[in-house]
Amino acid sequence: MTTPHDLDDRLRAELAALGAPEKRRDLGERLPDGGPLTGAQALALFDAQLTSRLLDLAGQWLHGFGEGYHTIESAGHEGNAAVAAALRPTDPALLHHRSGAFYCLRAAQAAGAFPTAPPPPVPPTPAPEADPDAAVDASPDAGPGTAAASSPSAAPPAGGGSPGSAVDGSPAADGSPGTAARAEVHGSPGAVPGTSSGVSPDEPAASSAQRATPASSAVAPAPSAVIPDPAAAPALPAAVHESHDLPAQRGTGQDAHIDPTSQEQRSTLREPERSWNESAPIGAVSYQDLERPGAAGEAGSLPAGAPAIVVDADGDATVGVPDLPQPAPDDAFAAAARDVLRGIVASVEEPAAGGRQKLFGRADLAVVPTAANAGSHLPRAVGLGLALERLRRGARPADGEPEAAAWPADSVVVCSFGDASVNHATVTAALNTAGWYDHTGLRIPVLFVCEDSGGSADGWVATTLRSRPGIRYFAADGTDVAESYRVAAEAAAWVRRHRRPAVLHLGAVRLMGQGDAARDPLLATARLLVTSGYAGGEELLSRYDERGWQLRRIAEEALDEPKLASAVDVVRELAPRRPVRVARAVAEAAERAAGPGAGARAEAFGGKPPELTGPLTLAQSINAALADGMLDHPRMAVFGRDVAAGGGAHGVTEGLRDRFGAARVFDTPRDETSILGLGLGAGLAGMLPVPEIRYLAYLHSAEDQLRGEAATMRFFSRGAFRNPMVVRVAALAGEDGLGGHARNDNSVAVLRDVPGLVVAVPARPDDAAPMLRTCLAAARVDGSVCVFLEPAALYDARDLYADGDGEWTAEYAEPGAWADRHVPIGRARVYGIGSAEDLTIITFGSGVRMSLRAAATLAAEGVGSRVVDLRWLAPLPVADIIREASATGRVLVVDETRRSGGVGEGVVSALVDTGYVGAARRVAGLDSFVPLGPAARQVLVSEEAITQGARTLLAR
Repeated sequence: MTTPHDLDDRLRAELAALGAPEKRRDLGERLPDGGPLTGAQALALFDAQLTSRLLDLAGQWLHGFGEGYHTIESAGHEGNAAVAAALRPTDPALLHHRSGAFYCLRAAQAAGAFPTAPPPPVPPTPAPEADPDAAVDASPDAGPGTAAASSPSAAPPAGGGSPGSAVDGSPAADGSPGTAARAEVHGSPGAVPGTSSGVSPDEPAASSAQRATPASSAVAPAPSAVIPDPAAAPALPAAVHESHDLPAQRGTGQDAHIDPTSQEQRSTLREPERSWNESAPIGAVSYQDLERPGAAGEAGSLPAGAPAIVVDADGDATVGVPDLPQPAPDDAFAAAARDVLRGIVASVEEPAAGGRQKLFGRADLAVVPTAANAGSHLPRAVGLGLALERLRRGARPADGEPEAAAWPADSVVVCSFGDASVNHATVTAALNTAGWYDHTGLRIPVLFVCEDSGGSADGWVATTLRSRPGIRYFAADGTDVAESYRVAAEAAAWVRRHRRPAVLHLGAVRLMGQGDAARDPLLATARLLVTSGYAGGEELLSRYDERGWQLRRIAEEALDEPKLASAVDVVRELAPRRPVRVARAVAEAAERAAGPGAGARAEAFGGKPPELTGPLTLAQSINAALADGMLDHPRMAVFGRDVAAGGGAHGVTEGLRDRFGAARVFDTPRDETSILGLGLGAGLAGMLPVPEIRYLAYLHSAEDQLRGEAATMRFFSRGAFRNPMVVRVAALAGEDGLGGHARNDNSVAVLRDVPGLVVAVPARPDDAAPMLRTCLAAARVDGSVCVFLEPAALYDARDLYADGDGEWTAEYAEPGAWADRHVPIGRARVYGIGSAEDLTIITFGSGVRMSLRAAATLAAEGVGSRVVDLRWLAPLPVADIIREASATGRVLVVDETRRSGGVGEGVVSALVDTGYVGAARRVAGLDSFVPLGPAARQVLVSEEAITQGARTLLAR
């Protein structure tokens, strides 16, 4: 086990032992072996990595004296800084908890402190007799930068797989998975494993004859990597084949393949003027300045930090390279460190969660905060990718509707996870869904990044990731920053170009565990800087120490910042309720439906709007309300299992796809985790998702998407991000026991204890439509996450007291009446039967219908009852409960969920907490699963049980 102290001592000793470079190179030059980075870029990556490492040590230090509350370290995973560098700072990122270096580099990118690369060198013109087949495969699926690179192969990442390789996820012709794009690209022995074959997933690779190329053939260069510019994707550096008789010389400063211009000539060429971002502190040294030497022959004195001109005794002039400057005290890396340290000490100034949780998140860095519990954020990433593609294709907001997140149209969603998470159900679901949609022809621009520290069985992670159909596979050794950057840039460019999913398998090492300290990525980057001639070991050690003192100062400052000091402060951003604005949104929707949208509404309903069709059932009313919602919210989408083709299991969504198209009403894989994940991502992108879960029992396998992801978004981002969503669920039980437990689950406890979640249960058709409109308005106005439980037993019910009376149907309200019939969240509905002075029955869902029947029976016996339909299970309508209970002094709680953990417990607790002193009794379902057929009646609430419970209560 490597301790923080051991890790620090080892790194310091190794840095000191690196010595000085044989020959200094200018930071503006590329790596001497033709790698994709300049010295300035490599130094910036080193700074991101060492800042992350020092944050790990600072977290342990703070925890040691009781002031640090998070010690999950990123040590050994610092290769993810190269992934950040290969992306744009505007690409949305959902990161796991070992992403310190990624976050630091992203902060530098956003501040304009990550340097650009110089233009690529122009290669020699190939001889006219060159074999035309020697050109790089020009397949239309070959993305930017698919040429072979010239850097030597690195050790395979943990978990197996060739480093730096892009492999088709579909089986090859010989039946073995992922055999495309090996080291023999174009038949050149000098080519490196890691270049893409240029073949899209599920498409055949080019034949060996098509790929064969003489070793001496010239290859056209790809564009240079220009990272900070958000308007262009990071491109790859020039890729040149190595000659058999002239191998590249790593670390010597000599490389005849890269630039025909000599080193001395290059050192005097002036780069185009580049100004540092305005947010940089006064006096800070920009990486851009490090790679901008003064032009030869300039008048006046040289600027500070410029190369010195030395003239020897023979009169020959040479250009020296200045020593590395110390890190600026308040540069972008220090700012990123301040964010992280604030999270560790739970400061209210922490930009993501404001002291509520330590995680990586910040809106202006496009880093979406996530709990990252075993990959639970991956389904959201898939949903975000799908939504961004839909928005890119022209979905427009309605008048007054909030704009979507300001992500560019060609953004790539990146989400990272650890190798252990490969085995988790949520990761499997996300990868399966991404591949499923790719198979069906829908585009999802998501780059999955699996950081493999070797904790899984040897080769298992690579085998698992390679085998995913429809997902392109890339691999790199994360301890090699140059290779990681090159392969990550290739992967990101491929996803950005094709709008299709890919996975980057990035090798890592768990340094503060059982990992091999010799594979320390920070030390590997330091060696690269020294052997390439950009810095000396002592300079890097000094840089490490200086940054360490900076972080010590920042940590001490963070300790003095306030922490959350009251319950109000903690829950402020949990789930804000603005009922007046919600009511106004409903009224405005009514005005649009009756005014400018009247024509479109009439057309959508075939000239006969639902208010003119006569009394509707519960299912019909919900269907009409969904259609009105789709008309009012152009970014609203309805999706789930068979909701498009079949109208859902109960026909509630029937006809919606024909009216609004397959882009807005669509089927999903039959996986509830993926359905909810699609909703989470769509809400995050600015859409209004309405997913359907076929049965309540199916929700339980996916409930963490609501508890751990949906409900925590505002809490973890101080309201900077939100994921509005209305989840429709066919719920609760029917007396006939059709389908048994799977179709009759009556447990909602898992929903009621999720903080901030809105849980609605409409019982009547004339409540269902206005309650659904309220949920849609709350999602749009407040970003609320609502679960709309639809009593399946009441979908097609028409009668109340007698067959044919039609009293359980209702007219659909015309738009002009929507505002008057608005149902606010947390308000109950009360029915008076008889004198309504003897008994209060509090219930919901199917219990409302049964209780009204029981009340009629009691009325015939001279007992007046008032039946309270809760309508909302979270939040409970406590004020209405207390008022109606106090009116009679006798309360019968009818709860069709289970006795233990049921809704009735919450109602009785509300009565006790508010000082109710009258009599109370419960009638509830048994603590049992619902059996098949008539046996269901033995464990569920019945009309007879309600009547008998009321009589017992009245007899006291």
